[in-house]
Amino acid sequence: MGRRTAWWRAVCRVAVVVAVLCAAGAGVPSAVAAPAPIPYGFSPDATTVPGVGSTADAVRLDSGRTYRSSLPVSEDVYYRLELDGTSHAYVSATAVPPADAAVSASDGIRVSVQDADSRSCSSETEAFGGGSSARPITAVAMREPSAERTRCGGAGTYYVVVERVGTTTVDDVAWDLELATFSEPPLEEAAPTGAPETSDSASPAPLTDDAVRRDGGAGFASAVSVGQGVWRSDVTPGQTVFYQVPVGWGERLYATAELAGSGEASRLVVGALELSVHNPVRAPLDDASLNYNGSQRSTSLDPLPPVAYENRYGNTDRVEGMRFGGSYYLVVHLGAQMAERFGEGPFAVTLRVRVDGSEGSGPAYDGRFQPQDVFASPMGVGERGVVPSSGGGGAGDDDALMTVVAVSGIGGGTVIVAVLGVWTAAGRRRAS
Repeated sequence: MGRRTAWWRAVCRVAVVVAVLCAAGAGVPSAVAAPAPIPYGFSPDATTVPGVGSTADAVRLDSGRTYRSSLPVSEDVYYRLELDGTSHAYVSATAVPPADAAVSASDGIRVSVQDADSRSCSSETEAFGGGSSARPITAVAMREPSAERTRCGGAGTYYVVVERVGTTTVDDVAWDLELATFSEPPLEEAAPTGAPETSDSASPAPLTDDAVRRDGGAGFASAVSVGQGVWRSDVTPGQTVFYQVPVGWGERLYATAELAGSGEASRLVVGALELSVHNPVRAPLDDASLNYNGSQRSTSLDPLPPVAYENRYGNTDRVEGMRFGGSYYLVVHLGAQMAERFGEGPFAVTLRVRVDGSEGSGPAYDGRFQPQDVFASPMGVGERGVVPSSGGGGAGDDDALMTVVAVSGIGGGTVIVAVLGVWTAAGRRRAS
């Protein structure tokens, strides 16, 4: 009875949403003004916690969880970790300044993990770079246990420190902050300690398939899943979009971004488009940018090595970060300065994604990753590279249905009838 009541409520909600969409669209002309840049999409499961200026009151962050906090202008903020003596711990910090914030190339954030004696386990700094356009930026620090050193090697209390770097002014305000914690268990047998062999660094041939429309998500949690293929999206100045690409053990990822011509020439916009790649713990591995003067332009990431456990012993971020299979992220940002030279847009961006290599099973771990879904073996890629949802008749089906309803151009009455019909059929299948 409860399921049937919930089902009918869902029917009514969908019908109302469709009716509102159709009514609103009835009087809207075909040429619609470009929307404002979409703000960062924080994880809906994020727990809000305070960042404090002392370790004494630091809030505990649990493994496999996501948190929302705030980063002051000129004060370091602390959080607490309770770690065992065998797992690798990773903490990512994504800073989200206001869309109209004035930032310079050297402005950014630094995140560190320290032990109880203030000794640094690791630290990473990420800056906005040459484009100087306010956007979400992410830095990741870690604790790697090691039998060869006593610092940061044992179980106990550790602290996460997040701070702003660069210059600040009296007009600056606090930035929003998303924190995500990850835990990698030890291997069942002794881990390899040798550096990886040099892999083929040649850029693969670009894909020439027809582009398929796929708009990106607004954050890591809402990143839209894509596989190998050519994907097209319309992006407005100041907007950042996120894509998730499953990459298995032994596979490697390569991507190119293209910004279409605008039909008019103008002075050069430096850093008009930024493309970056992040690994499953959100660590930035590589980035590329392009300058734009109205003519079509493209930029490519350097070829990444195949995913392998021993990559962690490499000597660059882009090698070290390819240390586990799972969800990798492609992040595209269109500089806010584009609006000053070429208008509000949107502008067509084409993303060419290639995943090649022979997928393997990976090493045997003595335990589970936290959270498990980020590191799970990549699922089979379905039609047009979309990773299918697991199970039938679940939330994934409902989301897909709402997407079809939202983007369809069918008349209001026809859409409502079609939606009710689909829900009725789904209800009968569930009831049986």
